[in-house]
Amino acid sequence: MKFNTKTIHGGQVNIDPAYGSVMPPIYQTTTYSQTTPGGHKGYEYSRSANPTRTALENALASIENGEFGLAFGSGLAAIDAVLKLFKPGDEIISTSDLYGGSYRLFRQIFEGFGIKFHFINMQDASNIEGYINNNTKLIWVETPTNPMMNIIDIAATSKIAKKHNILMAVDNTFATAYLQQPLDLGADIVMHSATKYLGGHSDVVMGSLVVNDRELADRLYFIQNASGAICGPQDSFLVLRGIKTLHIRMQRHCENGEKIARFLRTHPRVGKVYWPGFEDNPNHDIAKKQMSGFGGMISFTTIEETLESAVKVVENLKVFTLAESLGGVESLAGHPASMTHASIPEAERLKTGVVDSLIRLSVGIEDEEDLIEDLKQALG
Repeated sequence: MKFNTKTIHGGQVNIDPAYGSVMPPIYQTTTYSQTTPGGHKGYEYSRSANPTRTALENALASIENGEFGLAFGSGLAAIDAVLKLFKPGDEIISTSDLYGGSYRLFRQIFEGFGIKFHFINMQDASNIEGYINNNTKLIWVETPTNPMMNIIDIAATSKIAKKHNILMAVDNTFATAYLQQPLDLGADIVMHSATKYLGGHSDVVMGSLVVNDRELADRLYFIQNASGAICGPQDSFLVLRGIKTLHIRMQRHCENGEKIARFLRTHPRVGKVYWPGFEDNPNHDIAKKQMSGFGGMISFTTIEETLESAVKVVENLKVFTLAESLGGVESLAGHPASMTHASIPEAERLKTGVVDSLIRLSVGIEDEEDLIEDLKQALG
């Protein structure tokens, strides 16, 4: 089954044997009747499993070419479940340029539980080897990274992980399975903030994991149930609906993203533009190899390189909305240093390029000319 068909039909068998509903019904229930203690039809309590969530989890696994999907109450809840696989004394290697919420969870929660994190530049995968020791249990990859759009070689990183018998997880939120399939490139775990492109309409908060290994899946299912950070059936329905249009939305995000990136690069008020589709972008060749397109996420700096200049631009946008999050049908603009990455200490932010003049765009699916005109007037 090809990807575009998978988004609509993948994993969806025997959806509604009762009435033949085309969409999986929303099973808005907490519990299920039993004919005898322990005698049920596969569901007993909705924290453990719910038919609507099962339909979503099957769809998630299908589009990522995986065997097992898990849905959570948020992207951070999904990451939290992964980190609960480990114990005090274990070490995790993470890319240094990553979502601020992930950094906060790593540093301010799990570091306090005795897990050690190394935040390093992974654009050259060979850098990873020097940080591996007997305590290393996981390599955490974001690609493209948030917000600098750096590209990390998933296949090369996977070879290193397998050589040392280390798990490798990839945050695939920016690319989505439409552009990139990390499991096919050797990753063990794929994570999404399904709030973003998978939901696609800025109306639901959710996270997901997809894996191929049965033992790893069982450990994660146990954590999902035991910790209880699950999503409800209504939210499951919304993301399942979003996945059905993922392919056509992502196509438009990519088309608009390229036009916006190339426009910004020619504007006299713009300094640097970060978008992996530029041929002179670091690791552009790797992006071409492991991605089928370059997405709708772009970051850029103002030529003045000041906080005030960036704030003035985002405050004057009319079609782009100044807001947190990304991946919806509408275009959003954000100021990472004071919004999505504010939890990262300034010194650490500056090391990775998250300067005060940096603006991040989530390019939506509106008419490209309206988006360009909006940027022109805000920059002017």
